[in-house]
Amino acid sequence: MGNISREDWCEWDMISRPYSNLQHCLEKLAEIFKQGFPNPWAEQIIFQSHQMYFANCSLERRPLFFDPPEEVLLALIIAPICLIPFLVTLVVWRSKDSEVQT
Repeated sequence: MGNISREDWCEWDMISRPYSNLQHCLEKLAEIFKQGFPNPWAEQIIFQSHQMYFANCSLERRPLFFDPPEEVLLALIIAPICLIPFLVTLVVWRSKDSEVQT
């Protein structure tokens, strides 16, 4: 994290590699000391790094997802409900039609 400027600490594209390196290092150390991963020691180091580097990261930088407008939501719910009886009728009609032909 020392190579990354403070402004970029909250940008996942910038910190993903050092963060992955930290995890890889902790996994290797756990393997050397014959401990499982995650373990309390590794969790403490990860927690401390989060406090040190990511305490000031907020959700403002990430796009937030909101519920769709009520009209869109109702259309997405009602459309399949209305299609089901039509499709069932179509299947029954086609199956009766194929029985008549045989």
